[in-house]
Amino acid sequence: MLALPLNPAWGFEEEGYDLWLRYRPLEGPPREKVEARAKAIVVPKNPSLTILAAVAELHRGLSGLVGRAPVLAGEVEEGAVVLATPASMPAIKSLKLPLAGLGAEGYLVRATKLDGHKVTLIAANSDVGLLYGTFAWLRAVRTGANLEKLDEQSAPKVHLRMLNHWDNLDRTVERGYAGESIWDWWTLPEVKDQRYVDYARATASLGINGTVLNNVNARIEIVTAPWIAKVKAVAEVLRPYGIKVYLAVRWSTPVELGDLKTADPLDPKVLAWWKERAEAIYAAIPDFGGFLVKANSEGQPGPQDYERSHADGANMLAKALAPHGGLVLWRAFVYSAHDTEDRHKQAYTEFKALDGKFAKNVIVQVKNGAIDFQPREPFHPLFGAVPKTPLFMEFQITKEYLGFATHLAYLGPMYEEVLQDDTHQGGKGTTVAKVIDGRAHGYKITGVAAVANTGSHRTWCGSHFDQANWYAFGRMAWDPEASSEAIAREWIEQTFSTDPRVVKAILAIMMESREAVVDYMTPLGLHHVMATGHHYGPGPWVSNLKRPEWNPVYYHQADKNGIGFDRTASGSNAASQYAPALAKRFSDPKTTPEKYLLWFHHLPWDYKMPSGRTLWEELIKRYDRGVDAVTGFRARWDKLKDDIDVRRHREVATFLAIQEREAQWWRDASIAYFASVSKRPLPKGTIPPPLSLDEYKSLSFPYAPGRGLPPRPYY
Repeated sequence: MLALPLNPAWGFEEEGYDLWLRYRPLEGPPREKVEARAKAIVVPKNPSLTILAAVAELHRGLSGLVGRAPVLAGEVEEGAVVLATPASMPAIKSLKLPLAGLGAEGYLVRATKLDGHKVTLIAANSDVGLLYGTFAWLRAVRTGANLEKLDEQSAPKVHLRMLNHWDNLDRTVERGYAGESIWDWWTLPEVKDQRYVDYARATASLGINGTVLNNVNARIEIVTAPWIAKVKAVAEVLRPYGIKVYLAVRWSTPVELGDLKTADPLDPKVLAWWKERAEAIYAAIPDFGGFLVKANSEGQPGPQDYERSHADGANMLAKALAPHGGLVLWRAFVYSAHDTEDRHKQAYTEFKALDGKFAKNVIVQVKNGAIDFQPREPFHPLFGAVPKTPLFMEFQITKEYLGFATHLAYLGPMYEEVLQDDTHQGGKGTTVAKVIDGRAHGYKITGVAAVANTGSHRTWCGSHFDQANWYAFGRMAWDPEASSEAIAREWIEQTFSTDPRVVKAILAIMMESREAVVDYMTPLGLHHVMATGHHYGPGPWVSNLKRPEWNPVYYHQADKNGIGFDRTASGSNAASQYAPALAKRFSDPKTTPEKYLLWFHHLPWDYKMPSGRTLWEELIKRYDRGVDAVTGFRARWDKLKDDIDVRRHREVATFLAIQEREAQWWRDASIAYFASVSKRPLPKGTIPPPLSLDEYKSLSFPYAPGRGLPPRPYY
C-alpha cells in the first residue's frame, strides 16, 4: 500500500470560503482585551430570529478569536456585550444615546457603563440595526480598534442596497466566473443549503438589504407556483438577516405561459393577471421586495412592442404591487436594433422625456455609464437630469469587461470615481452620490444595486481578490461617500493580515490595479474593444456582427486618419446630454480629461498630447504601462510569500501570472491592429507584437466562461 505523508495543517488550509468573516485566533494583549470585553452576551427577552442571528455571529466570532463562546446572561454584568433597543431595554434611555438620527437600520457601538458595569453596548432602534452593529463590533475587533474607547455610530445613507444575481434556473450564471449559481433550484424548497446562511451572513455584514435572485434575462417559470415555493424557502433563510428577495420578471410572461394573447400594459386583463400573480407571491412571501424588469433592450420584450412607453409598463406593474408595498425596479439599460442614434444617447433620450411620469413605487435603475460596465466610463448623463424620477445606481461587481476572475482589479476606485463625479445639475457640487442618496432632488426612495459575482467556487467569487469587490460595493452602498482606500485597508486586515507592512504592500497593489487594467485594455477613453459574445480578450477588429453597436469598430472608429468616437456637436453630440459646464468641457479635446479623450473625440494619430508625445505614441505608452504594472504586481506579491498562507499565496500568484500573460496579449494584439489601420510605424524602441494580426484574429474561445444565457422560452 502506498503511504502518503500527512500534514496536520491540511485540515486548516485557507481556501477563502470564510470571506472577510475570517475569525482566526488572536494572541497576546489583543486576545486578552477581547476576552475582557466579551465575557457574556445580554440580549432582549424573547429574542427574534434576527437577534438570534446576531448572537450566533458573536458565538462564531469569539469562538474563533479567543477560543471560547461567551455565555448568555439574563442581566447586565461586567465585561458583557449588550444588545439593546430602547424598547427592549428602557435602561439605556438614561445614557441619552443619539439613536434618533440613526433611523431604522443604523447602530451605535460604544464602550460605556450600564448599571454600574463596564460593557460594550450595541444599540439601535431595531433588531436589524443590532445585527449590523454586531458585525461592526466584530469588524472593529479584527481591525485592531481600541475596544476600551470604542464609540462608533453609523446609519445607511441609501435606503435599498441590493445585489442583482444574473443566475439562471439551470444554475448557469450569465457573466459569472465563479462556478454554478449558489441557488440550487433543483433541490429547493426542501434543501436549504448552509451556503445560503453563509451568503446571508456575508451580505448582512455589509448592510446589504435586498437581493434579486434571478437573471434580468428572466425565464417565465419564476412566477409560477412551484418556483414561488422555491423562492419562499430562500426568503426564509435570508429574512433574519434583514434581506428581502426580489425577482426579475419577463415582460411577455402572461403571453408565453398561454394565459393571455397580449402583454399590452394598458389592457385591463394584463393588469389583472399581474395583480393575481402578485397576490400569490405575497401570500407566500409577505415581505417580498418587488420586480426587476429588463424591457425593450437587447431583444427582450417590453411595452414598446405595443407602442407604449417605459412609464406605461412600469406603472402597470407598480399598480399590481402597490397594495403589498412592492417596488418596480425598471432598468434604463436600453438600446434598439432599429435606432441608429449613438448608443451612448439612447437611454437618456428615452427616459429624460418621461421624468415625473412614473408611479411612486417605481425606481429607474441606471448603469454607472451609458455604454455597458466598461473598465472606465464617464458617469451616465441621466444622473442629475431627471429630478422627479428616483434613480438607482447599477454597478457591476462581476468583472465581465475587466478580465473575469483571473485578473486582479479592485473596483472600489471605479465606484468612487463615478460616485464623486460632479454632475453640475442643479449647481456645482451635485455629485452622483448626492443624486442617488436623495440629497440633490429629495428622492423618497433611494438605492444602489450591483451585479453579483458569487458562485459555487470555494472562494465564492472565483478568486481571493474578487471578494474585495463584493465587500467594497456593500460598504459604499451603505455610504456612497466612503473612501475606497479605507475600505480596501479594512478588507485586507480582515482577510489577509493586520501587519502594517503587509497591509501597505497589498493596499498599494489593490489601489493601482484597476488603472493597470484600463491601461492594457482601454487606454485614453477607448471602450468596448473586447471580443464579442464572451467579452474575453481583445477584439478591436470585429466588424461583421449584425448590429453596429455589437462591433468594437463602432466604438473606436479607427482609420488611417485617427481614432476615437466623436461625441461633440460635429459627431453624435452625446456630450450635450451633460450639464452645460460638462458639455463644454467634453466638447474640447484640450479640456476633456485624458481618461475620456477618445470617448468624446476622434483625433488624428499625430495629435499632440500634454506629455509631448503624439496620440499614437501615448497610446502605446499606456499599453506598455499596463503590462509593466502587472509585472510589478507579481514581483511585489512574491515578496509576501512568507507573510501569506501557502495556498492563498500560490493561487493569487498563479492568477497574476495569467493576468500578466493576458495583459501582454491585450497590448500586442491591440497594437498590431491599430498599426494596421493607422498605417503608422511603431515608435522607436517599441517592442513589436510577436504574432501577426491574422494570428491574433484567428484565436477562438467558444467555451469561455460566463456566457450563461438562458435557453429560449417555450410557448
